[in-house]
Amino acid sequence: MTTAGKVVRIGGASGFWGDSAVGAPQLVESGQIDYLVFDYLAETTMAIMAAARIKKPEMGYATDFVDVAMKAVLPEVMKRGIKVVANAGGIHPQGCAAALQALAESMNLSPRIAVVEGDDVSALMPALREGGATDMFSGEPLPARVLSANAYLGALPVAKALAEGADIVITGRGVDSAVTLGPLIHEFGWTPDQHDALAGGSLAGHIIECGCQATGGLHTDWEAVPDWPNIGYPIIDCRADGSFDVRKAAGTGGAILRAAVAEQMLYEIGDPGAYLLPDVSCDFREVRIEQLDAERVRVSGARGRAPSGQYKVSATAMDGYRSAGGMVIVGIAAARKAQRTGEAILARCRQMLQQQGLGDFTQAEVALLGAETLYGPHSRAQAAREVMVRVTVNHPDKQALALFAREIAPAGTSWSPGTTGPGLARPSASPHIKPFAFLLDKARVPVQVRLGERQWAVEIPAGGAVSAAPALPDPAPWQDADTPHIEVPLVRLAWARSGDKGNLSNIGVIARRPEWLPLLWARLTPEAVKAWFAHLVHGRVERFHLPGIHAMNFVMHDALDGGGPASTRMDPLGKGMGQILLDMPVRVPAAWFKD
Repeated sequence: MTTAGKVVRIGGASGFWGDSAVGAPQLVESGQIDYLVFDYLAETTMAIMAAARIKKPEMGYATDFVDVAMKAVLPEVMKRGIKVVANAGGIHPQGCAAALQALAESMNLSPRIAVVEGDDVSALMPALREGGATDMFSGEPLPARVLSANAYLGALPVAKALAEGADIVITGRGVDSAVTLGPLIHEFGWTPDQHDALAGGSLAGHIIECGCQATGGLHTDWEAVPDWPNIGYPIIDCRADGSFDVRKAAGTGGAILRAAVAEQMLYEIGDPGAYLLPDVSCDFREVRIEQLDAERVRVSGARGRAPSGQYKVSATAMDGYRSAGGMVIVGIAAARKAQRTGEAILARCRQMLQQQGLGDFTQAEVALLGAETLYGPHSRAQAAREVMVRVTVNHPDKQALALFAREIAPAGTSWSPGTTGPGLARPSASPHIKPFAFLLDKARVPVQVRLGERQWAVEIPAGGAVSAAPALPDPAPWQDADTPHIEVPLVRLAWARSGDKGNLSNIGVIARRPEWLPLLWARLTPEAVKAWFAHLVHGRVERFHLPGIHAMNFVMHDALDGGGPASTRMDPLGKGMGQILLDMPVRVPAAWFKD
């Protein structure tokens, strides 16, 4: 069967568990999609699901997928013949499928619901721990007890489910892009050795896996993005060579912009020449992103190599309890008052914990919202007159957190003038779920697809050592001319987007003009970026060049206080790191901005 000229249309309806309910109906009602895909899972989400299943064993999946999204669109999806793929299964995909089946029966519908199984590798944990497996980032040994351990599966089982006639495919933990790559493998008949096509399909999934981030959401030039309430969710038109166009339904808000799509390509990646996925090792360095017209951006040029022989495993463990409480401080020197208030709460609680023999907090953090504490020495809010102080503590004993909860409110009458708050209710304690990750040989993870009473084993290529990406030259050297120079904030020269992977933070920086990249490469050295973030980043900083889009990507190690649910920062996912970097002053020829 020839696929020349064939176009597969996929709509990305969800970027995370908690995304808006408008995405799925908007895409289905557009009449412009063949597949509706949902991405719900992140490392933090897996921790939330693990905590939920502690309380209710039937939980552990993205309930919004069933109760909100499919409840709204299932009849129309079936009528139009739209296929659905979602990683909504979380750590309990069979529970998700059962809930969806019950919903369908209540509507007198009979969709064929397939479930991808095999990502749960928790049974292997004792042997892995005895074998000396360690966390791939911290090097710490695996904990004695885990709540969940799930391998990031690829797209081949999704393709198999579709080939066996599934209308809806539910997976557990998999790479985010697999919900898109699976349909493309099925539709175009791509084989495991078609690495360039697989890389292009993976990039297509990466672009839409965060929903509206591909259609103007989080764009650096946010004021240029119209109609936020009605923002369009992304639609991609995919071709057999792995290239694709990004667009949205007519009449929706947001914007289809080359820069916004480029930002999303750089979101949450490390080395762009070695973006490692279960199905392919991707090289995005020479990807081209072109603005075809006001409603369409074309993406092409992804390259691929054979994948590794290992899966990444995302696991969670119980690490005591966490509680966080806060209040608002108003008036002169609000930041200083708020800092002293937070420190006083901790000091009093520590005295009481010692008296009761409960031991100190395992982690304690005072953070000020409104005082630009994340900016550290670059803060401009020293004279802030409204500040929220947030105190976060961890402790192995829930009784210690009950004590902490009681001792926050007394600050309202004991210490700083102007202490207030909208609620001042006592904060509750919740399980502190710590994520960790390690690598596991694919051969140890049998994968299967279940559809009703039938099931099929899925053959996964063994993979092996990943070959190195070919070297590419750095940008042309920059030579400062003997002309007047000025300092401007980086935001006038570049777009940027930041994200996280565990305790790593990455920032993609894209030159607004191609000819500006050499200067940016000379000014934004790893050393300069490390110095700018010295108060937050405690590890090394790496830099990678993407000549295809005139960009660079920074990967900052030990940057997020543990990252995700392990972090006590107000920005545990590094979402604001790019914004902080865009404030960095850069020396440029005055003639560039003479107007």
